[in-house]
Amino acid sequence: MGLLDRLVVFLKIKKRQASVLVVGLDNSGKSTILNHFKPDEQKSIEIVPTIGFSVETFKIKNLNLTAFDMSGQGRYRNLWEHYYQDAQGIIFVIDSTDALRMVVVKDELELLLQHKDIKNRSVPILFFANKMDLRDALSSVKVSHALGLDSLCTKSWHICSSNAVTGEGVREGLEWLSEQIQLNLSNN
Repeated sequence: MGLLDRLVVFLKIKKRQASVLVVGLDNSGKSTILNHFKPDEQKSIEIVPTIGFSVETFKIKNLNLTAFDMSGQGRYRNLWEHYYQDAQGIIFVIDSTDALRMVVVKDELELLLQHKDIKNRSVPILFFANKMDLRDALSSVKVSHALGLDSLCTKSWHICSSNAVTGEGVREGLEWLSEQIQLNLSNN
């Protein structure tokens, strides 16, 4: 990036583009979270399971994000890796009420982190411990512990408690991710 480009970005005249990958097991709330960033006339009243993937675009601060909302159903999870190379950020949504499948979440996270297109890159990861409004929800601290996030020292990461239905915690998490992506873009 040339001096003029850096100046334009520093002065916040020019909006930046970034791609994020939204992953997590089926029924974790990925599409519902992204629904909050659509214009009112495009918001879905009823969210249906994603088959394959869908693409949403929205703006957070000075960053235009293209989000690839990936299906979390077992037969579609192998599609995730086809989008790792271009991802500048990852949103990993976890159903915090589904303690039985927390081991599956951890396995999928480890596969993601060890993939050749992610392993040696500084891709920030935002974790949403979703469905916090439900009685059986694990706290974000317990979700973090179950996934072993404390040992994740090679990536910038952040975990947010969220409620995808009301949007609680969603904007705060995406603002963190936006800041991390912009830091990475500025350093490249």
